[in-house]
Amino acid sequence: MAAYLIAHLNVTNPDAFEAYRTAVPAVIAAHGGRYLIRGGAAEALEGDWIVPRLIVLEFPDKAAAEGFYNSPEYQEILPLRLANAEGSVAIVDGFTG
Repeated sequence: MAAYLIAHLNVTNPDAFEAYRTAVPAVIAAHGGRYLIRGGAAEALEGDWIVPRLIVLEFPDKAAAEGFYNSPEYQEILPLRLANAEGSVAIVDGFTG
């Protein structure tokens, strides 16, 4: 079953964040992941939508998503994100219907 890594971020230092943004796609791909959403424009239809940047990654399964997040390659670049953006990240199981 597919799993999704969902992040909402507020980039606080765009210039320094660029190094993370450039490095992370190769690490995602190496773990079988792909972007579904990468910070595109969002329009609130209901309620208060306070998510400056939304990212949704799809992985083949939860193990692959966790493998990406916990990999040495990602852990090496993670401090770039943590130092230059605020937000939350979660892994969500897909729906099999």
